[in-house]
Amino acid sequence: MSISTSRSSTVRPAPGPAPGDPRLAAQLAGAIAGTVLFERADRGRYATDASIYQIEPIGVVVPKTIDDVAAVLAIAREHGVPVLPRGAGTSQCGQTVNRALVIDCAKHLNRVLHVDPTAGTALVEPGLVLAHLNASLRPHGLFFPVDPSTHARCTIGGMAGNNSCGSKSIRYGLMADNVHAIDAILADGTRHRFGMVPDNLGAEVPTHIADLIQRLRALGASEAEEIAARFPHQLRRVGGYNIDVLTPASRAAGRENLARLLVGSEGTLAFSAAIELKLHPIKPRKVLGICQFPSFRRAMEAAQHIVQLDPEAVELVDRTMIDLGRGIPIFRATIDAMLLGEPDSLLIVEFHGDDDAALRAKLADLDLLMGDLGHPNAVVRAQEPGFQADIAAVREAGLNIMMSMKGDGKPVSFIEDCAVDLPDLADYTERLNEVFARHGTKGTWYAHASVGCLHVRPVLSMKDPHDVATMREVAEECFALVREYKGSHSGEHGDGIARSEFNAVMFGARIARAFETVKDAFDPRGLLNPGRVVRPPRMDDRSLFRYGPGYAAVREFTPKLDWSEHPGPLGGMLGAVEMCNNNGTCRAFDASVMCPSWRVTRDEQHLTRGRANTLRLALTGQLGADAMASDALADTMALCVSCKACRRECPTGVDMAKMKIEVLAARADRHGVGARDALIAELPRYAPIAARLAPLANLRNAIPPLRRLSERWLGLSASRSLPVWRRDFFRDTEAAALAPANPRGEVVLLADTFNRYFEPENLRAALRVLAAAGYSARLPVTRGRPLCCGRSFLAAGMIDKARAEAGRTLRRLAGTLPVIGLEPSCLFTLRDEFRSLLPGTEADALAARAMLLSEFLAREKIELPLRALAGTAHVHGHCHQKAFGAFPDSIAGLKQVPGLVVKSIASSCCGMAGSFGYQSETQEASRAMAEASLLPAVRAAAGDDIIVADGTSCRHQIRDLAGRTAVHSVRVLERALA
Repeated sequence: MSISTSRSSTVRPAPGPAPGDPRLAAQLAGAIAGTVLFERADRGRYATDASIYQIEPIGVVVPKTIDDVAAVLAIAREHGVPVLPRGAGTSQCGQTVNRALVIDCAKHLNRVLHVDPTAGTALVEPGLVLAHLNASLRPHGLFFPVDPSTHARCTIGGMAGNNSCGSKSIRYGLMADNVHAIDAILADGTRHRFGMVPDNLGAEVPTHIADLIQRLRALGASEAEEIAARFPHQLRRVGGYNIDVLTPASRAAGRENLARLLVGSEGTLAFSAAIELKLHPIKPRKVLGICQFPSFRRAMEAAQHIVQLDPEAVELVDRTMIDLGRGIPIFRATIDAMLLGEPDSLLIVEFHGDDDAALRAKLADLDLLMGDLGHPNAVVRAQEPGFQADIAAVREAGLNIMMSMKGDGKPVSFIEDCAVDLPDLADYTERLNEVFARHGTKGTWYAHASVGCLHVRPVLSMKDPHDVATMREVAEECFALVREYKGSHSGEHGDGIARSEFNAVMFGARIARAFETVKDAFDPRGLLNPGRVVRPPRMDDRSLFRYGPGYAAVREFTPKLDWSEHPGPLGGMLGAVEMCNNNGTCRAFDASVMCPSWRVTRDEQHLTRGRANTLRLALTGQLGADAMASDALADTMALCVSCKACRRECPTGVDMAKMKIEVLAARADRHGVGARDALIAELPRYAPIAARLAPLANLRNAIPPLRRLSERWLGLSASRSLPVWRRDFFRDTEAAALAPANPRGEVVLLADTFNRYFEPENLRAALRVLAAAGYSARLPVTRGRPLCCGRSFLAAGMIDKARAEAGRTLRRLAGTLPVIGLEPSCLFTLRDEFRSLLPGTEADALAARAMLLSEFLAREKIELPLRALAGTAHVHGHCHQKAFGAFPDSIAGLKQVPGLVVKSIASSCCGMAGSFGYQSETQEASRAMAEASLLPAVRAAAGDDIIVADGTSCRHQIRDLAGRTAVHSVRVLERALA
């Protein structure tokens, strides 16, 4: 069945300033306290959201205050420039991209203005992140219950714009059900609080607002019968405007709240300056039951019965998500623990309450029900908070897990939030799967089985015109099915570009005209996010796509690293960059490490997503010629500390540290390597000489004028001390003296440059610990200077020299013995970058044998002969330890020490990051990263507590900025040796 759409004439603003107009930028900059971003790369970073669309904005404004917003709106009216409010930019349907002036609310407009625990309300600014709101409400025993999977990054304003829902909507309803009032700025500049409409408009409401309300009431009265007939009776209906609130029946029932009309309007009716929310008491206990099903249909059939147990949520995980999730290291163990055998689909059933016994009874009822449905002993119980949190992380990453498919074919969002009645769910999903099969594709399914709203995404390539045509056909057939089942075509993620076009078909032409009447009443000039909800473009207009008709890789750039695990141009590098789907997990503040620069700047430029978008534009010629070597790319990468957190924590595996190496190399090829970068890069080569001249080499730290000269000539901050060269540096011959008499085995010890020449006591401690474990350590035989991993060369973009070091190291470390290292950044270069520098069996073999000492002890299950150490050790994990999942082994090794209390510090990057913390231009960011969580934790530790950090940079940062001496974990083990 096919649907043809009808579209009324389009009312668009008169042509105004072009994108990047310098006169408009200057006027805005002079009128506001916030930031104005009009450069090409800045506009490019805001041209996309989490949808398939890309539209270059006119410019971007980051206001500091609501007064800034009012000033921006006034200037926009003056020039006839459309305006687009934006929060986290995670919209799935294209709501937050437009040829408009983007107002980024997330950086500054993020305060909780007032909380009334008695009334159960909170007044907040639109840029406040939901997770931050709930953290501030926790001491009051309250929370805001609308919980989309993006809760750690989505903003309240964005949630209001899209009428967000989340997994608990069966219990708490939608955003529209939980907003009391909205303090809004209208298109004409007036400001009014929209909430419950008072009985006496004349006495309590300004005349022009009263006139607006009367027009809206008249519309509601004239269209009441049509609204009753055409609006689907579904909880999950977020398409179009909520004009049902305007009907006489709503007024008679005391539900005439005009905030409900603004919710879901996608920034097309007004700007939300402040939003008053309805809060709920926290239920302190919860349990989860993970129901296993042999087929997708059996899971769909069961949903209608499971909801009768009154759960808080019922979430689907299908086979595709299980398989993809297992391929992501951070999720593999959790998913395995969720499974009994190899089920085809899971339903995660969540119960909340105040009493553990009552919740256990709920799980027992679930077990009984599953048995009655023909699935006995098919429930995994999750009652431990840690396991529950891990499951929540998998569930929240569902979208990104689906998007982790490599290649051009990806699950595409355009029909994904249709909602039908639960009794129809199995038949609807089966018929939709038949639609996919007929068009030669398949769909991925997950999310909200409790309310009949499943996120389904057909796998298509938006670079392929045939697949784009298929997208259109699938959309029309899907929406025909939804109409047949009297469902909702837009059940969570709103309309945007993807679904606005179909509002006329789904609601009828008369309701579509009513939507236009509402838009024109609020915004007669069409300046607020035009083309969304009403008068939209075609959803398959490829000129609006991220991968438009002319999308192609540049020919002038050749990557220097191996990207072959990704298909596509530039040896796979473009495909690797395109793995960023813009969902914005890197914006989350509850992640382990990612993204340190975003955490301290809150600038889109200094975010993994922002960098990936800039790289994609550069690699496809959208930032001009030779963009990879440009200042714009250099500025974009300037605060990336190559922590590799995105490699692990980004569910689609965007490896920005590796991408940064390519940018540095392109810039080095074009502009050369500066004196400071060359000096640091070559350090491993001149280190043997510098160490022998240690007193002379260390003079810079001791003499203030030399510090100032080093800042003036090299950009090394005078406020920071450099590592201290040691004359008693580590010699390879020391290994024999510390070897055990009768070793149980042998290992190769990688004596890295930093521990060898700056902290040799760490290597000596490693030899003693290995001897106590019964292992003899030998150093690789070299001619001349010791081996080097080449990381310092990679950090300067000197890839050819790094490759030479890698080749030299590979040859000397050939064999079968484990290769043990102490410095994470060096050791993991062998596991990671070597495979990109010199791909092949030799690099793979070394990567399999290379491990940190703590990993080796854990792998071999070695119990060291340790005596008790009284006290507490506070442990900071190196970013690369965390990126490769090695930090738990370090903690486990320390926990072997009797009597020692081991506490891991919940910290992101320390901010030193190689030379980053020494550079004068990155001092502010470096210190801010350290102050975000690490330094406060160190300062809070008691004076006799042990501070542990396995990274040399981390130890230096802690000493410089907190005045505490941190030690490598091997030193603690050495101290405890019996």
